[in-house]
Amino acid sequence: MNNTIENIVSLCKRRGFVFQSSDIYGGFSAVYDYGPLGIELKNSIAKLWWKEMTQVHENIVGLDSGILMHPKIWEASGHIGAFHDPLVDCKQCKARFRADDLTEKPEGLNWQVIKCPKCGTTGNLTDPRQFNLMFKTHTGPVEESGTEAYLRPETAQGIYVNYQLVQVAMRLKVPFGIAQIGKAFRNEIIARNFIFRTREFEQMEMQYFVKPGTDDDLLKEWKEKRFQFYPNILGLNEAKIRYHQHGKNELAHYAKEAWDIEYKFPFGWSEIEGIHNRTDFDLSRHQEFSGKNLAYFDQPNNERFLPFIIETSAGLNRTLLAVLVDAYWEDKKNDRVVMRLNPRLAPVKAVICPLVKKGGLPEKAREIVDILKPHFKVLYDQQGSIGKRYYRQDEAGTPFGITVDHQTKEDNTVTLRHRDTQQQDRLSIDQLLPIIQKSI
Repeated sequence: MNNTIENIVSLCKRRGFVFQSSDIYGGFSAVYDYGPLGIELKNSIAKLWWKEMTQVHENIVGLDSGILMHPKIWEASGHIGAFHDPLVDCKQCKARFRADDLTEKPEGLNWQVIKCPKCGTTGNLTDPRQFNLMFKTHTGPVEESGTEAYLRPETAQGIYVNYQLVQVAMRLKVPFGIAQIGKAFRNEIIARNFIFRTREFEQMEMQYFVKPGTDDDLLKEWKEKRFQFYPNILGLNEAKIRYHQHGKNELAHYAKEAWDIEYKFPFGWSEIEGIHNRTDFDLSRHQEFSGKNLAYFDQPNNERFLPFIIETSAGLNRTLLAVLVDAYWEDKKNDRVVMRLNPRLAPVKAVICPLVKKGGLPEKAREIVDILKPHFKVLYDQQGSIGKRYYRQDEAGTPFGITVDHQTKEDNTVTLRHRDTQQQDRLSIDQLLPIIQKSI
């Protein structure tokens, strides 16, 4: 990891965004816990995504499917037979790498002529070996044949096997979508880059069921909609976002066309969301393996067909990392670190600070807390100098600082400080709520 990511990792621990899982036991590799600020930020991103999908679009509904599902689902989806990563080992330094990170076409290469990225020696890499990425567990009290189950490696299959039940229950007509936010698990051998690639993660997925023949136009439409979510809703720098189209050699076995939305992280351009045309592959496989007719009946045209699926699949953890990277700013002029989070994403919207701990100022500050906290999350802070209190909250991404001083008792006004510019305005207490609400 480079210095910027290391600084973000340090800030995340210091300010309560993200902790290493099982920290007091030395940590648990590639699993992370989200602290008080981290869970607020993660929930804000998820809430905005959910609103964008299920509230703005009348023909998209929500679902929460189980993490454990029938094992035949993963057989039908191809995960049991084909969900592998090709890995190579260095016999010299014992490091392990994903083969496709070292070369675009790992198959059929002479690995003895490729240099190890870690120790630099040539001739010590093994040929790629396949590792299945699913976590296996057992159902019932006894571990024996026939009790195997898997922690889901993706959330999409739970949508596919429920699509017909949802369609009938909600009386939906093609095209329609099903959205879901949920955890998935992959036994990543080479986990790296903080929370970018982990073994336990959350996906924000929407599967859009469409009539064959309309799929190309609808993929283009969703590709554009999803791109705009990042600068327009989350406030990410548009110059750091781009499309990447999968070439023929990159396409997954189920995909007719695939695009990534990538963000420019300190470690390079990497995917935060994929938009795929999955055709009718998934529904046809589940129809075959379950023996159930999954065709959609188009009553006006008196025809049946298996819908094609346009998938939008975003990583919640990766999106959160992009937000953190985008917001991180070292203000050299004022010797402070600032998380310039979009106010609608900020875990805490305002900190309320009495100038001193006496003279009735704490009580007045508490009154303001009571006014604001029903509407958004605020914090009361009376520890340390006012400057230190401001800088603590700058690191946490809090967009507003409210200072209660002796003048407050005279005319009911306070100082409102703006995080990024440090500009301070004098205004009445009854102006606080509408001004902050407008910003978020």
